[in-house]
Amino acid sequence: MSQKLEAVQLACVRGDRHLFEGLSFTLAEGELLHVTGPNGAGKTTLLRLLCGLVRPENGEVRWDGRPVRELGDDYRRKIAYLGHLNAIKDDLTARENLRYGAALAGADLGEARMDDALARMGLSRLDGVPVQVLSQGQKRRTALARMLVSDCPLWVLDEPFTALDKAAVAILRDAVADHVAGGGMAVLTTHQEVGLDAARTKTLGLGGEA
Repeated sequence: MSQKLEAVQLACVRGDRHLFEGLSFTLAEGELLHVTGPNGAGKTTLLRLLCGLVRPENGEVRWDGRPVRELGDDYRRKIAYLGHLNAIKDDLTARENLRYGAALAGADLGEARMDDALARMGLSRLDGVPVQVLSQGQKRRTALARMLVSDCPLWVLDEPFTALDKAAVAILRDAVADHVAGGGMAVLTTHQEVGLDAARTKTLGLGGEA
C-alpha cells in the first residue's frame, strides 16, 4: 500500500501575524517537497507542523488519510527530522550516536550498516572521537549519518546543508535523491542551490512566493 502525506487547509498564526492560511498539498512516495520563502515566512513552523511537534491554528496534517494527531507515536516513528539543532549527544562518538538513535527507535543496527553510513558521510577516520571535539560540519555529518540508517519513509529537513562543505553538500544531495528514488518522501528547506532532481521535486513558496 502506498503512503501519502497531506496538508489540508493549514493555517498558522504567530502573535498577530498570519504566517500562512489555507495551505494544502499532497506528497506521495518518490516525491520531494522543496519549501521556499524569506526568513520569517513560516518555513520552520510548517516543518514542525508536518512532524506533529506543534498544532496548526486551522486545518490538519494527514498520513495515509488519517489525522496525524490520532496516530501519535506511530506517525512520529515514520519521520526522520533534522532541524537547526543536530540533536546528537556530544559525549558519544558518531558510531555511538547511530547506535543510540537506533535503540530509541527500537531497531538493531549491524556494524556493517553503521560502517557504510559513517563512510558515506566521511566520518570513518573519526570513529572513536567524541562528537564534542568535532567541527560544526562534522557534527552535522553525524546527524545526517544517523538519518541515513533510520529507515523512516519521510525525511523532514530544515536547512540540512548548513555548515556543510561542498563535498558534504553533494553527498547529502545524492542521499536525498536515493531516498526519494527508492520510494521515500522528503520535505526540505534550503537557501542554497544544490541541484535537486527537478523531475521528482515539488516547490512550495511561502510569504508570497510562487
